[in-house]
Amino acid sequence: MWKVNELYKSLLIFNLVISTSLINISHAETLKVCYDQWAPMTIFPTEESTKRGIVIDMLEQIYSSNGFDIEYHEVPLARGLDMVTDGYCDMLPEYIYLENPDLGFVYATEKTFAYKTAFVTRIDDTWNYKGIESIKGRRIATGPGWDYSSMSFNYQNYIDDPTNADFIEVIAGYDDVVDRIFRMISENRVDLYADNELVLQHVLNHLNMHNKLKISRPGLEKDLVERPIFSKQIPLERRQKLIKIWNEGRVSLQGPQQGPQQDEILKKYNVRLQ
Repeated sequence: MWKVNELYKSLLIFNLVISTSLINISHAETLKVCYDQWAPMTIFPTEESTKRGIVIDMLEQIYSSNGFDIEYHEVPLARGLDMVTDGYCDMLPEYIYLENPDLGFVYATEKTFAYKTAFVTRIDDTWNYKGIESIKGRRIATGPGWDYSSMSFNYQNYIDDPTNADFIEVIAGYDDVVDRIFRMISENRVDLYADNELVLQHVLNHLNMHNKLKISRPGLEKDLVERPIFSKQIPLERRQKLIKIWNEGRVSLQGPQQGPQQDEILKKYNVRLQ
């Protein structure tokens, strides 16, 4: 039989192991993520579907594998930017890359994606984009304040030019603007719309309009480059850690050994990179 002091020591060791495990569990880091609706890249979950989108699936895989719990805040983009700037959220998973040192956040080095753009037109429309001259006289749909200048400075100037106002249809709304634009094109109320190719594929599938609309390539002159942003309110050491985890994780998803992981996520949403 064990002596009393040996049993006491064994109980102390057991309690120490249990206590240490509980401490580790209770001190798992939480990453606060703000994001907006931009399907299929980022999606607000509903009662019908818990999917959060391609970018969120990638983010979840990267940070969960590094021991993080993730707290999501589904908000409009402008609100999300404010929440990151104020430090209420640690990061936003993708934002158009701008070279501006006065912003209240820091970009990761590794981009979320460099998106190819394309246009949507009616299926019987033979039009293709061949520069600004080719869109003159065409009815163009866009959203309020949407900025295409990083993809084509001339395209943005054309949209902003008051002399072209009769050919620019600005569709206001919250989360169904692109769906409505697709329906307007199919109804011959506007002629074309430019966006990220993955978004166009997703909406065509979602609305089941392949017999009415088509994706027209080429798109605008430059890719749409988006990167995650991290709040400057985060202590420097933690911010550098979060950025490092993203950079290394994003590379691993598209590397020679891990590439299928990215492809599998895209396949889950029935879209693919061209």
